[in-house]
Amino acid sequence: MTFRRFSGLLPVASAAIVLAGCASGLAPRDLLGTPAAYAPGIQTVIITPATQWVNVTGGDTVRFVAGAVSFTWSFQVGVTVSTFDLNRIAPPGMLARPVVVYVAPNPLYLSNS
Repeated sequence: MTFRRFSGLLPVASAAIVLAGCASGLAPRDLLGTPAAYAPGIQTVIITPATQWVNVTGGDTVRFVAGAVSFTWSFQVGVTVSTFDLNRIAPPGMLARPVVVYVAPNPLYLSNS
């Protein structure tokens, strides 16, 4: 009986934990997008020692290059994701310091009101 009374709270509590993690910058990697294949015409961002941040738009696919290492990422991000450390998705050892990714909302999903 006790289980039935509180079983409805489990989904609510789970959702609250996930949303709290997203808001604090601890979004699961799945919410940050996915690796993508490089293709000509994809936006390329060169990461230099002076790079502190990069700006992308939700829905974009971007190739990042730092020295001889590169990777391509599709920013199909969760709606709660607006910033995160590029090191979370970059190949291990590619970046020697934090580089903040600022993700603008995908214009396809913005309302016109």
